[in-house]
Amino acid sequence: MSRMLKPTIISIAMATVMAGAAISPALGLIAAQFPDADPVMIKLVLTAPSLFIIPFSFLSSYLTKKISKRSIVLWGLAIYILTGVGAQFTNSIEMLLAFRFLLGAGVGLVMPLSFTLISDHFKGKEQVKMMGYNTAFSNVGGIVTMLLAGYLASFNWRVPFNVYWIGLIIFVLVFLYLPKNKPIKPLDGEAKKGIPLSVYGLALAACVIMMVYYAVATNMALYLEQNHLGNSKVAGLVMSFTTVGGMITSIILVRLQDLFKSYIMLVSLLVMGIAFGLLSISNSIIVVLVSVCLIGFGQGVIFPLINVKTLNSVDPSITDRVIAIVSSLIYIGQFLSPIVFDSISRLAGIPTIRFQYTVIAAGLIISVVIMMLVKFAISKGKTAVKQA
Repeated sequence: MSRMLKPTIISIAMATVMAGAAISPALGLIAAQFPDADPVMIKLVLTAPSLFIIPFSFLSSYLTKKISKRSIVLWGLAIYILTGVGAQFTNSIEMLLAFRFLLGAGVGLVMPLSFTLISDHFKGKEQVKMMGYNTAFSNVGGIVTMLLAGYLASFNWRVPFNVYWIGLIIFVLVFLYLPKNKPIKPLDGEAKKGIPLSVYGLALAACVIMMVYYAVATNMALYLEQNHLGNSKVAGLVMSFTTVGGMITSIILVRLQDLFKSYIMLVSLLVMGIAFGLLSISNSIIVVLVSVCLIGFGQGVIFPLINVKTLNSVDPSITDRVIAIVSSLIYIGQFLSPIVFDSISRLAGIPTIRFQYTVIAAGLIISVVIMMLVKFAISKGKTAVKQA
């Protein structure tokens, strides 16, 4: 196995994470460039890629039966580079959005494979470690591209789109170091593999965790303002701490798994619940920073392990399809997060972010208690059967 295989596979994940938000520092400049554009159209510049990511991730899983994963990744990255960089040469908001939608198509082709390539080439603890690295370095890629785009935005609105040239480096790595596999085709007469019910359960769990996790991103600036804890610059610092927490835990994921064993998911959910509880009562920016770091800790454990559990629960011939399902539900959770929690606030008549964080904390802690009781009951039942 080539020494460059690991960094090559990890680099693919870095491309997918910088799809939408990479040019967010330039959003104000884009709004100024197109003053007659509807504000919703301007916001779509960030969110448009995600609308195409979901259908094209399913197309990607279908194509793995026809052509090699290496070819799909190369085609996806080519679309990614051309549409990502090319957006700067547009002269209307409609053309800019068209390029952003096509960027989502390129990301959708690549995204499921950033996970299933790990399953193809690594097993056991090495697979868990690589899933952790995948999440950690995705976060690093997000930070680097956001900082770079922020610097490039100081020139004009077009220049930040050059961050997508990073895709060219990844394209070269994939071309040189990713082995060309044969498409996985079912044997003649072999029944089509079904997707276990557990996959949908894991996908739904990923959706809910993303809803919870994204409540930090969508609400933190308003939360700090409501509680007189800081401005938008402070919100940026606070948000970076979720990434720090996620990076640390993703890198030491195998050690954490050895320490907590089958309780690692419950521990992670409990930590997130406590962190949201602290946010619901805190009046200290230090406590806020610690809390969001702990929330990052939780997601840095949960998402890689959900992917590992999903991949290990199905036949290799359908791994791309099930990862497409999980990834799609994660994007849906991201989309639903502000809608669900804002609706709960309105129904309760308490329009504060503190209340939303209280609801999340209570939901997570109650869920952990219920899962512990179920786990205890199952364990007790198995013991009784053995004794009988």
